[in-house]
Amino acid sequence: MSRTALRICPLCEATCGLTLTIEGTRVTGARGDRDDVFSKGFICPKGASFGALDGDPDRLRGPLVRRNGELREATWEEAFDAVAAGIRPVVERYGPHAVGVVLGNPNVHTVAGALYPPVLLAGLGTHSVFTASTVDQMPKHVSSGLLFGDANAIPVPDLDHTGHLLLIGANPLESNGSLCTAPDFPGRLKALKARGGTLTVIDPRRTRTAKLADRHIAIRPGTDALLLAAMTHVLFEEGLADPGELTGHLEGIDELREAVRDFTPEAVAAACDVDADVTRALARELAAAPTAAVYGRIGSCTVPYGTLGSWLVDVLNILTGNLDRPGGALFPQAATDRTPRPAGPSHGFTLGRWHSRVSGHPEAKGELPLSALAEEIDTATERGEPIRALVAVAANPVLSAPDGDRLDKALDSLDFMVSVDPYLNETSRHADVVLPPPPPSQSPHHDFAFNTLAVRNQVRYNRPAVPLEPGRMAETEILARLILAVTGMHGAEPSAVDDMVIGQTLGKAVREPHSPVHGRDPEEVAAQLTGQNGPERRLDMMLRLGPYGDGFGVRPDGLTLERLLAHPHGIDLGPLRSRLPQPLKTRSGRIELLPQPIADDLPRLRTALDRLPDGLVLVGRRHLRSNNSWMHNVPALTGGSNRCTLHIHPEDAERLGVRDGDAVRVKGAGGAVTAPAEVTDGVRPGVVSLPHGWGHDRPGTRMSHAATDPGVNVNQLLDGSLLDPLSGNAVLNGVPVEVTGVAQSIMPLT
Repeated sequence: MSRTALRICPLCEATCGLTLTIEGTRVTGARGDRDDVFSKGFICPKGASFGALDGDPDRLRGPLVRRNGELREATWEEAFDAVAAGIRPVVERYGPHAVGVVLGNPNVHTVAGALYPPVLLAGLGTHSVFTASTVDQMPKHVSSGLLFGDANAIPVPDLDHTGHLLLIGANPLESNGSLCTAPDFPGRLKALKARGGTLTVIDPRRTRTAKLADRHIAIRPGTDALLLAAMTHVLFEEGLADPGELTGHLEGIDELREAVRDFTPEAVAAACDVDADVTRALARELAAAPTAAVYGRIGSCTVPYGTLGSWLVDVLNILTGNLDRPGGALFPQAATDRTPRPAGPSHGFTLGRWHSRVSGHPEAKGELPLSALAEEIDTATERGEPIRALVAVAANPVLSAPDGDRLDKALDSLDFMVSVDPYLNETSRHADVVLPPPPPSQSPHHDFAFNTLAVRNQVRYNRPAVPLEPGRMAETEILARLILAVTGMHGAEPSAVDDMVIGQTLGKAVREPHSPVHGRDPEEVAAQLTGQNGPERRLDMMLRLGPYGDGFGVRPDGLTLERLLAHPHGIDLGPLRSRLPQPLKTRSGRIELLPQPIADDLPRLRTALDRLPDGLVLVGRRHLRSNNSWMHNVPALTGGSNRCTLHIHPEDAERLGVRDGDAVRVKGAGGAVTAPAEVTDGVRPGVVSLPHGWGHDRPGTRMSHAATDPGVNVNQLLDGSLLDPLSGNAVLNGVPVEVTGVAQSIMPLT
């Protein structure tokens, strides 16, 4: 007999509510939950394929331990014994920085990935931390940290109320949105146009999103910051800068005006390949709109001036008075945010508190560039020990970081590696221990990260839809036991990790004057927590201490875990609202418009005014039925448009003698790959495009479907040397490549 269960989809940032159909313990179907307070029934192909991904027969069912050079099945006890025996000697002999930690994108999609990695990093005390952020959105974190004092204070466009939306380097009709959590992003854009609003898209590709736009600007890749600086210049030059109610929260506006003086529309026109008149029109339209929002995403982050471009996105929102007002760009407030503190000067945001051992890259937000991982393992210097052991949690940097071939070899040289991953993939195949979490249907779900970026405040939580199968271990317990094993507490009960966090959090809360539990006994407060296990008790604590919480009895109608469980489709907490100055944590307590690191980097941007490419440049692209390298093992999510082809403009194809379906060799600084050409006017002349996340052709993996159509690893074209210096983010877009035809045709394309 079948039954249904609710589950928030964990497969992209849209966080849509699903209704699962379950036969026994198998998910046989998924449809949109029409009663979900946020997604209201919307579903995309990834969510519809939830059951196929959940039941993928290639998912590992138990741990693997390397014995005599081979990964073999083992018990959980044997696996964690091996972890403790492999990591602790490295820490004790070489120090904590000799242990690297790599956190992949899937961590932000699970309860365990949100709650336990911070405890792991604190317990290890290592500076050798690398995450997917530095091949994605780190420029936005850095620019937000410098402007607002908090790297996680990221304004999002008020999609449901804005009258003018300018998207730069974003394709939400394929990605479903990113750093802007919005179920049915396509429907929201269509609603914007239906109410008479304007959609402008700046992108070198004519994406599905660009086709929907009122105006599409096919900018030259990598020049976004120049165009945004010129728009800022126009606002000042033509007297259109009007922050309105924001004025009292700003400092540095005169310095900002002087800083963009050289970036006239005429000066940037050749570099951007955008007419000066168009740039002026963009600025004037933005200033004239009753409400407007500028939103930049991965295309404007993964370029040489990613932090400057991210900074200028918010500068434009500020100068037009659209920051922190309905219809503009606002700061969401998640239910698990910390207790709001009184507004005022705070600690601010600092870059470069330590540096990488080999190339001296500064840390950003506690992280080093993922591009530097290989050299931190394989290169000896006098500045400390190389990384000798690695903990990888839901990470596949062999595909997601530049120069995977070098990293592939470096991982083989480690003394020890442990990987938390459901698959034996291109990275986890190097591990000495693989700890596989269960399928998502057997895990709880709450969106800790994405609710801080949501276009409407709401809160939802699902307990597991299917009980844990025999032999599996909950992901929360896996990570708790991993923490104990690597921090010298191997053998302790995993609940000790949750108890420690609860004790520390409440111990701090009772000492904070603005906390609802100020002055109370932390043990008495902890005794009120509910939940079936440690993770649920931690969620209950965060909800109660948060901005909508009951404050442990202070506000009887406030949020608790019990109240949330009584609302299985979620609780709507209302539209985004103005919050300044409370989110600001700068040292001045104000928005610091021209932080010194930004001012110091602007001369580098000026050098780009006269730099034009003399050949083809590469950009990436996203597919609706894919999310990085996760989903290529699910047959329903591959094929059709989700294929690894090189998009090339007809003019460039004719010049190179390339026809549709021909095999072409693409060469970059890091290597070369061969892929089928797809001739299309969807890219501008001079630009070619390969999708991210492919390259499933390495031996030793167990991803049978992905291996049948492996594609090529676009990041192998990069040698890792190109970085945005402020954020350490890899430059993935606008990089020079050479394209040549090869003898045979790969396949016809239709």
